[in-house]
Amino acid sequence: MCTKFEKITDVKKLKVMANMIRQDVVKMLTEAKSGHSAGSLGLADIFTALYFNVLNHDPKNPEWEERDRFLLSNGHVCPVLYAALAEAGYFQKEELMHLRKIGTRMQGHPHRGTLPGIENSSGPLGQGLSQAVGMAIVSKREKKDWRVYCVVSDGEHGEGQIWEAVMLANKYRLGNLTVIMDRNNIQIDGFTEEILPLEPLEEKYRAFGWNVIHADGHDIMKLINACEESKKSEKPTMIIAHTVPGKGIPFMELLVEWHGKSPSKEQAAEALGYLEKDRERIENEGK
Repeated sequence: MCTKFEKITDVKKLKVMANMIRQDVVKMLTEAKSGHSAGSLGLADIFTALYFNVLNHDPKNPEWEERDRFLLSNGHVCPVLYAALAEAGYFQKEELMHLRKIGTRMQGHPHRGTLPGIENSSGPLGQGLSQAVGMAIVSKREKKDWRVYCVVSDGEHGEGQIWEAVMLANKYRLGNLTVIMDRNNIQIDGFTEEILPLEPLEEKYRAFGWNVIHADGHDIMKLINACEESKKSEKPTMIIAHTVPGKGIPFMELLVEWHGKSPSKEQAAEALGYLEKDRERIENEGK
């Protein structure tokens, strides 16, 4: 398959991109005065791997027929999706500051047809995987080369619809489907293993006929390699990406309270300070 987007392979450039996306997320949420910080920040490395290396896509032609399809199931973390799309060139970065404002394209959950590059509308949890399975079935039946990728949360695995989709993907042997789980262990009410225990996750997915890969959700190259490995399987693949909610900002990391909370201006300034220092560290690596 050809690609119309130049993939970034330099690790340092990818790390800097993830840092820029995190900074965009902080600025967006601060301006909006609402939204979901922890998951959006924790997913920055995953979205960097996808949009700047893994996916075959064309920001200049979002409806390119041969593009890979990417679906976000847990739509409340859309700030990280919007930031990745803007950095990739789907629309101007200035528009990010319109997040959650009435009458703008930057809705609080992604809406298909509103912004370029959005494949599915997502709000109610648990539905994105079903949509992804449907697209993968179409691609396989029509003998297309494009693949389907989907990001899901661990918390939404309490939804029965997730497991219906898991069974259907196994029935049709959807080797063209790669799903990445944001395994950050939190949801709005607390820790996943206290709300509705999910473990043993790997054994469950394998029992349902899936290929399972574990990955450090903050190691961009390991994420890229995991996606490449998934292409070799005739089964649908679940990449369990272990992430830290609020990654990069010490006063947010691992705290459930930041699941659905935005930073104040003072907190944002502190957060951006941490991220700027991290960017400088990345850029000075190897010098």
